[in-house]
Amino acid sequence: MASKIKDFVLEQGQALAEQAGKLRTEPVQAARDAALKSAERIKTLKDPIRAVSRSGVKLTAISQSTAERLIDWQAQLVTQALTDAATQLERAARADNVKDLVRDQADVLRATRERIVSDITEAVTILKDAGGDVRKVAKHTYASVTGKGEPAPAAAKRKAARKTKRAVRKAPAKKK
Repeated sequence: MASKIKDFVLEQGQALAEQAGKLRTEPVQAARDAALKSAERIKTLKDPIRAVSRSGVKLTAISQSTAERLIDWQAQLVTQALTDAATQLERAARADNVKDLVRDQADVLRATRERIVSDITEAVTILKDAGGDVRKVAKHTYASVTGKGEPAPAAAKRKAARKTKRAVRKAPAKKK
């Protein structure tokens, strides 16, 4: 029985020695494998980082051109407002009586209302154009980074058609 115990202890000792040897070599291999995988992942990040950087440049250009358009538009507004004020003063100076003065002021108010509507429309157009450009850059960047493209145009058309079909419904007939 003592010999069996010695044999068992020797076997267990050898098994432990083998496991210790594996533990010494396997962690090094695992670390090497992890380092290689990390290096591969870092290499795959180059293209997405470039895409994001390019989109940053594009967004800066969009912002710059939008600001330029808004500043030019604002300069036109100021010039037009000054011209309108001068015209209004000239009309007031040329008015023969109060009735003509009031009539001219009413005409000016109508023209001012129309100008304000067109100015708001122009501002919305400028911002809408900028938003569309930003959306294009965002979609392109997303597609570049994730590798996922935009949905198929046919699917998008079907989805839009379903929405319009739901919205268009006949009103119930009125009873007399």
